[in-house]
Amino acid sequence: MTPLASLWLPILLSAVFIFIASSIIHMVMPWHKRDYVAVPDEPRARAAIGALNIPQGDYLMPKPGDMKEMGSPEYQAKHREGPVLLMTVMPNGMQPMGPIFVRWFIYLLVIAAATACVASRFLSPGDDGRSVFHYTAAMTFLAYGMALPQASIWFHKKWSTTLKGMFDAAIYGVVAGLTFAWMWPQ
Repeated sequence: MTPLASLWLPILLSAVFIFIASSIIHMVMPWHKRDYVAVPDEPRARAAIGALNIPQGDYLMPKPGDMKEMGSPEYQAKHREGPVLLMTVMPNGMQPMGPIFVRWFIYLLVIAAATACVASRFLSPGDDGRSVFHYTAAMTFLAYGMALPQASIWFHKKWSTTLKGMFDAAIYGVVAGLTFAWMWPQ
């Protein structure tokens, strides 16, 4: 076992390096540019939806009141006729990136700390870098990547978007694995 307190530096550096990698992935690399497409006739769609003044939140349409209603012919007709959608309404206006980046970095720290916590139970000070890399890269990939398919399975998110997110998670795993292997206590 490795004392968790001795892993504060790889935890911090892993979060910093993944923050940098994610910034490059989302601001420089092209593979996420087509994850979302424009709604056909966006001006008319914006006017129709905007007139409803829908509060911020997550919505499902049509939305049954209970499981019994889901089996009703009326509800099934709504599904056949459409539209069927799952949407998130966000606050109007450009969101300031500062608070979003802070929340993202805190999340990165939590994942790095969880990775360190698990790895510290299986690895000892002085363990070879290959073992450290494998444990921490795998745990980091699992944390970032393996929950993503649920959105494609249950909510019809494009599989291409999910697979690209899992590819990002693999990159984050490699970054974390290399960082922990480099900074693992001797």
